Amino acid sequence: MVSRELASDLRLRPSARPSRLALFLAFFAIYVVWGSTYLAIRYAVETIPPLVVAGVRHIVAGLTLLAWAYARGHRPTLQQWRASLVLGTLYFAIGHGSLHWAEAVVPSGLAALLIASEPIWIAGMAAVVSHGERLTGKTVIGLLLGVAGVALLVGGVTASGNRAVLIGSLAILVGTLSWSVGVFYSRSASLPRDAVARAGMPEIMGAAVLLLVAGFTGEFSHFHIATVTARSAWALLYLITFGSIVAFTAYTWLLDHCSATLVSTHTYANPIIAVLLGWLWAGEVISTRVLEAGLLTLFAVFLISRGTRQSGQLKSEIEESEVA
Repeated sequence: MVSRELASDLRLRPSARPSRLALFLAFFAIYVVWGSTYLAIRYAVETIPPLVVAGVRHIVAGLTLLAWAYARGHRPTLQQWRASLVLGTLYFAIGHGSLHWAEAVVPSGLAALLIASEPIWIAGMAAVVSHGERLTGKTVIGLLLGVAGVALLVGGVTASGNRAVLIGSLAILVGTLSWSVGVFYSRSASLPRDAVARAGMPEIMGAAVLLLVAGFTGEFSHFHIATVTARSAWALLYLITFGSIVAFTAYTWLLDHCSATLVSTHTYANPIIAVLLGWLWAGEVISTRVLEAGLLTLFAVFLISRGTRQSGQLKSEIEESEVA
């Protein structure tokens, strides 16, 4: 019943009013599911080369989504493929490629903290390039509190002095900037109106770039299926199904109905989820620092949801439902 309602809303035009349930499910996907992918990526790259993980993840997910869109009548054009190549490079080849590569050495909590800089980039770009959205006092305070909350959550992790971790961290920041640029490019690019096709086509093109780079860097020659552990295999399957097909489709759909700054607040919730999963599955202790960071993060998301000026027709819907 739930999946049918969300699927029905995904078929609506960007100007249509989605239900509160569809909004809740979409935000749940980008808040909780994406939060769990940091741990899944770390497990996957344990025995599978990182760019191979990213490439296989997105090529399978992209082809699945495009097949779904094709069955519903979508026929991609050359112009849409060109736009998908640009977006796929920004989102997946650079954005996710750098993250998968870095998580071979960077702890998942630190990776989540670095990704949390995405709303800062997006909010700054929104103030400069977007005429339908501008920063308010609440938004600025919310962004600052959000960063402070995530910093409190994983503070002290960067004090190791490990050069490999430093290089990986810089790579993640570059990927985060690339993703943020992609958010704004997606709003004016000649991408499909169909949300499923708009999610699948960039994944396919980004995966093609990732696999090409993996070939040039020699990852395929060092990859042996016999050495892949069950944990890595299951992690890759989870990334394909939930991290890419489910969550990225929800993310793409949300960008049609909510402000980019509001959607980007998933980067505040994701580290919280990552730490909770560490507590449940790895026996990590949740300290007072974690609880304080969680409350601060939720308050920051609330401020951003109230302070962001919506550019679409769903401003009142978002504010009334308080999906954040």
